[in-house]
Amino acid sequence: MELMPKEVRDRIPELYAQEDVKSGDQVVHVKLFDPSGRWTLYATEFDGKDTFFGYVLSPISPDCDEWGYSSLREIQSTRGTLGLPMERDLYFDPIKVKDCNELSHLAVMETL
Repeated sequence: MELMPKEVRDRIPELYAQEDVKSGDQVVHVKLFDPSGRWTLYATEFDGKDTFFGYVLSPISPDCDEWGYSSLREIQSTRGTLGLPMERDLYFDPIKVKDCNELSHLAVMETL
């Protein structure tokens, strides 16, 4: 499976494009995940070549979840605990962070 086909690359904003968007209103455009574990990247921005910005759900523990940068090359070369390659959720539609069930807690945390 191609993780970032042209139609997906064309719709995801460049890095820093959502920097001034109110917390929780940023749009997640792509969901990449390890089918054998908990690791998931909710990508909000992409430089068009290799670097994503988004929220990562860590396989270690929820305490390790964080906003940050990820490399497409690294994601493509990574295998999960069962040796499976990373996948893109083909049925994931762009959604605001606050409306995404897995991330809605982020918008609430920002307001506390």
